[in-house]
Amino acid sequence: MSKKIRILSLDGGGIRGIITCVILKYIEEELQKLDNPNAKLGDYFDLVAGSSTGGLLTSILLFPDKNKKAKFSVEAALDLYAKKGESIFNVSLWEHMINPFGLFNEKISQRNLEKQLLQVFGDLQLQHFIKPCLITSYDIGQRKAKFFTSHEAESTLENFYVRDVCRATSAAPTYFEPAKIKSLYGQEFTLIDGGVYANNPALCAYAEARKIAFSKILGDKEKIDYPAINDMIIVSVGTGEVHKPYTFEKFENAGKIKWIGPLIDILLSANVETVDYHLTKMYETLGPRNQKNYYRLMPQLKNASPEMDDTSQKNIYELIQAGLFYVDQNREMLREIAKKLIKNK
Repeated sequence: MSKKIRILSLDGGGIRGIITCVILKYIEEELQKLDNPNAKLGDYFDLVAGSSTGGLLTSILLFPDKNKKAKFSVEAALDLYAKKGESIFNVSLWEHMINPFGLFNEKISQRNLEKQLLQVFGDLQLQHFIKPCLITSYDIGQRKAKFFTSHEAESTLENFYVRDVCRATSAAPTYFEPAKIKSLYGQEFTLIDGGVYANNPALCAYAEARKIAFSKILGDKEKIDYPAINDMIIVSVGTGEVHKPYTFEKFENAGKIKWIGPLIDILLSANVETVDYHLTKMYETLGPRNQKNYYRLMPQLKNASPEMDDTSQKNIYELIQAGLFYVDQNREMLREIAKKLIKNK
C-alpha cells in the first residue's frame, strides 16, 4: 500500500509559538515511546509549512544533522523560544521614549533577531533542509506572495540562507522592519511576514503538496507523487485562540489610528479561521476513514497574554501552562496522530 503524505502546518503568533512547541513536544515523546527512543519530529513529516514564528519552528525542525536527519528535538526549539525570546523582543527604555507604542517606527529592533538567527542557523542554506518545506512571506516590492520551498532550492534563484528566510517570514508589520534579503543568485527582495495573508499556512501547504513528486524527492517508492487530499494527513497547529471582543460603541466614530491595531488582530484571526473552515469542508467530502486525517490543534490561551511580544517570565510560564492544559485534554488524539505518523513513515 502507498503511504500517505504527512503534512505539518504551523501558525504565526510571535512568542505564542511556545504553545506550539509544548504540543509538538508531547507528540514527539509519543513517537519516542511507540517507535524510536531517539525520534525527532522533523523525521516524521514529509512537508512542513510555517508562517512567522511557525516558519522559525519549521526551520529548526528541518535543520539537518551530519546524516541528513533532524538535528534538533522539539525541546531544543522550546528552549530556544523560552531562553532567547526575551532578547529578541526586548525593547530598551530609550526606544520606548523615542518611539512610544511603535507609533513612529517599528516596535522592535531587528538587530537582536538577526543576531540570534545567525547564531542558530549560521550559513545553512534552504536546499539543505531534510524535507520539503513551505515558508511564507510577502514581497512588498513586487506585491505578491513569496514562498520559500526547499525542494525547489536546487536552483540558486530559489536558494537562500535560512537565517534570511527566517528574518523575512518573521518581519511582522509594526513589530520589525521589512527584511531586505538576497537569493544565492543575487536577486534582492523586500519582504514582510507571510502572516499578512497566510497566518495559518495549512491551505498553502495542501496546494504545494499537490505539485510535489514525493517518491523522488524523499527517495521512497511507497510515497505518493502529486497527492490528492485523500492521500494526505494534515496536522495544523495554532498558537492560541484570541477572543478579544470589539464593541460598536468603541468603534462607532473610530479613525484610522484607532483601527490599526484591532484591524491587524481581526485579519490574522479571520485568516486562521477561514483556512480551517475550508480544509474541514474539503475533508468532509471524503470517506469516513480519510475524513479523520485532518487535525486542527488550536489551544485556549487560558491566562496567557494574546500579545505576540510579551516575553515576561510570567507570560512564558502561562504559555507553557496553556500548552500543557491542551495536551492534558487531548492525550488520545495526540497519541492517535503519533500512530498515524509512524504507520506512514
